[in-house]
Amino acid sequence: MNTINFTHLKHQRDLRIILPVFLVSIIACVDRVNIAYAALTMTQDLNWITPEIFGTGAGIFFMGYLIFEIPGSLIAVKFSAAKWIARIMFSWGLVCILMAFMHTQFEFYLYRFLLGAAEASLYPVIYSVLFPRWFTAGERARATSLMLTSLLLSTIIGAPLAGFLLNTSFFGMHGWQELFILEAIPAILFAFFFLFCVKDRPEKVAWLSTEEKNYLIQAYEKEQSRLQSKKKYTVVQAFSDPKVLKLCFIYFMWVIGFWGFNFWMPTVLKGLSGWSTQLLGGAIAIPMIAALIVQLIIGHTSSTTGDKVWHVSGTLFIGAIGLGLSPFAANIYEALFLVCLSAIGIYAAMGVWWTIPTTFLTGPAAAASVALINSCGNLGGWVGPYMMGWIKTSTGSFNFGYFLMSGFMFIASITVLSIKYSWNRKKETTAAKNKSLTES
Repeated sequence: MNTINFTHLKHQRDLRIILPVFLVSIIACVDRVNIAYAALTMTQDLNWITPEIFGTGAGIFFMGYLIFEIPGSLIAVKFSAAKWIARIMFSWGLVCILMAFMHTQFEFYLYRFLLGAAEASLYPVIYSVLFPRWFTAGERARATSLMLTSLLLSTIIGAPLAGFLLNTSFFGMHGWQELFILEAIPAILFAFFFLFCVKDRPEKVAWLSTEEKNYLIQAYEKEQSRLQSKKKYTVVQAFSDPKVLKLCFIYFMWVIGFWGFNFWMPTVLKGLSGWSTQLLGGAIAIPMIAALIVQLIIGHTSSTTGDKVWHVSGTLFIGAIGLGLSPFAANIYEALFLVCLSAIGIYAAMGVWWTIPTTFLTGPAAAASVALINSCGNLGGWVGPYMMGWIKTSTGSFNFGYFLMSGFMFIASITVLSIKYSWNRKKETTAAKNKSLTES
């Protein structure tokens, strides 16, 4: 048997699995959040969009996600993860184009709902169906963290791009209309690339040696056998498991802050600074770069030490501080610093977080449970934007909303610590895991 070149194996998977999924996620996040930047000028052309209506429309995206998340994940398990992801991209691209032609409040709500329905199950399929077949348990924190740098890079790219498009008119349309159309085209085009070029399983590709394929297949089968020997969860059992329900609660609290922050941050900073949309788009890239750096560090240290709990809890606590102090910012520079803290807390631990469910769940139970956890988070994604819009309409200020988001993030941070001793007592290094797999 030939010796496996682990460096070659790592580079091939980085290039042919992580990179395509990373690009899918960037396109998805740009299309999902562009409504936040479109609102900077869209509300002037569509004067029926009040802060409360905008918050409802931003959040109703997640209701479509909530309804179709679990069914979509189970379909991908039985059907094909790669083909399902391609379908997701194509359909959300079409819906995003429709957003450019909305004229009524009903259409606004309908298209946002359909966008969520189209994208539903994307990340659960990646986390629980695609990645476990390509990356061992010790590698997934790094792989997921690398992929989820897309959440930050999408803002680093999307914010300046949105600022530029909002101030231009190529086709005689409003800038916000061209924003929706031009940012939807990559989703439609890349869907065809993903359909034909990305495979679900190592045995389907020609760019790995037989030994490399066997190594990945055996590592996956061994992990599944080990987890099922402890407890083989059915989908119903997983949904009622206290560990799964605790993860649902944590992610719900977390995502209230995540999306409340993301959808309203551009509007808040513009009101505080008075800057142009182009200058504001460039400034928003600063906190996202800071969060990106921390996310890469956390992904590496988590894979090296085996710790998940303190990595997640610590960053959530930093986010709670940033959000809680934001109303006290006296100028735009203090506000940007606090946005940096908030972005680090909200984004940096995402890659580590999504490796937790697959430490005790397998197969359809893992896919459905990750979908359930993500659905609960998406319910928080509805609560956060709507809450901020309602508070702005009722009080004339976002301040109380920031205090609430800070409190929810703090609760999530503390709750994460409660899982430490039952799930995270034994710390293994990636090297030790790989050695064990090789010896087997």
